[in-house]
Amino acid sequence: MSIEIKSTTILGIVHNGTAALGGDGQVTLGNTVMKHNAIKIRKVADGKVLCGFAGGSADAFTLMERFEDKLEQYKGNVSRAAVELAKEWRTDKFLRRLEAMLAVIAEDTALVISGNGDVIEPDDKIVAIGSGGMYALAAAKMLKKYSKLSSKEIVNEALKTASEICIYTNDKINVETVE
Repeated sequence: MSIEIKSTTILGIVHNGTAALGGDGQVTLGNTVMKHNAIKIRKVADGKVLCGFAGGSADAFTLMERFEDKLEQYKGNVSRAAVELAKEWRTDKFLRRLEAMLAVIAEDTALVISGNGDVIEPDDKIVAIGSGGMYALAAAKMLKKYSKLSSKEIVNEALKTASEICIYTNDKINVETVE
């Protein structure tokens, strides 16, 4: 039996001219919490793009490195880099086995990239991945609609809500922004 290390719950939003991406700090090994303060968000492209991951940690770091390479190759074009990564991920024999998802946020772009070849850009520019992702997504949608909170505040509060519901999400939250 193989027990995998999982890192979960990433939420991002583009709102009122600011982009924010955040994640909880919990890492689990099977059904045991192994770490409480993991940082799952990385600034890339000189801080103009934020990338977060859910899934196997080593797999996610491999994918983030590939995404950074694609960003460089396509001169910072986030959408093109994401599509090219997804194509490579889907067709490459080695990459195809990686089990992770990426959430990518830039000034005006919010994307989810999966190993199935998906590059999804939600209409409302809110992205969520990981075990607690859908809880955080629901909270973020309501906060965006019914509050005057900033993108950073929405991400923080929505992740706190997810931490109260999802056993694989904690309240050790890290949020980064792109202006």
